[in-house]
Amino acid sequence: MSNIETGAGMILNAPIQSIMDLTVLVLDGNDIVADAVEKMREKNIRSVLVTHNGEIIGFVSKTDILFKMVAKGKDSSKVKLREIMTSPLLTIHPTATVGEVLAMMNKHAIRQVVIAFRNSVVGLATRERILEEICKASISTTTLAMSGTPACIINPRAVAVIKEEYKSKFACPYCGSPFDDKDVLSKHIDRMHVGSGSLEGDFRRILD
Repeated sequence: MSNIETGAGMILNAPIQSIMDLTVLVLDGNDIVADAVEKMREKNIRSVLVTHNGEIIGFVSKTDILFKMVAKGKDSSKVKLREIMTSPLLTIHPTATVGEVLAMMNKHAIRQVVIAFRNSVVGLATRERILEEICKASISTTTLAMSGTPACIINPRAVAVIKEEYKSKFACPYCGSPFDDKDVLSKHIDRMHVGSGSLEGDFRRILD
């Protein structure tokens, strides 16, 4: 990959299959949450796909467990995955761009999307992974720019397309992500920029 191709704009225009998570945990809806947490910790992943009669019907993330279990004082050894899963699933084709996936996440206020091809799950896309890749690309292009090497910092057209498609009314003051609703924006800021540190920290201690 050339120096110019290391920009954050190139990440937004790349197919999601290039950065999707290939490690996918699939459990039955009747499995208990405590077992799922243990398997998630073993695989170092943030979510599990939930099935019923062999078909995927939803997913449970660390956030679901934190807010639906821990915050309410429920016993994870007595609650089944289907009781706290998020359903239905949102899926997208592997050739969709990273920018399109990020726009979908912003529109629906979610943090992960299932990558599916011909009714089969091929991977997962998470907001954390996308932002991590954009951050690495930005650092790389900043280093190149400082050294005098020509670099593409970001593709303005890619950002414009995302914002115009959903006609966003509000933008996150931290990362610029577009939103149509103030409440959704507020939750985004709390989870991604302000409150997530303490909450995620608590949950990591639970898993450890």
